[in-house]
Amino acid sequence: CEGNTPSQVSSIAESIETTVKRKTHEHPIRVQGQQRSEWIGIDYGDVIVHVFLPDLRTFYNIDNLWEDAPLELIPSLD
Repeated sequence: CEGNTPSQVSSIAESIETTVKRKTHEHPIRVQGQQRSEWIGIDYGDVIVHVFLPDLRTFYNIDNLWEDAPLELIPSLD
């Protein structure tokens, strides 16, 4: 997913960590990129969450890295 500013990227990543912890009691193995908040990776072992600024998301294009894998959309929690 993405946020439009580093502050949004940081807030989205924090929200993901909080929600996952509250609902599953899981803690990330590692979180990278919090200092610059341009691309934050949250590693839960079986799942890795990436939160990007739009330009970096487009540049790295990891959404299509595993093109042969089925795409699964996750609904909003709201």
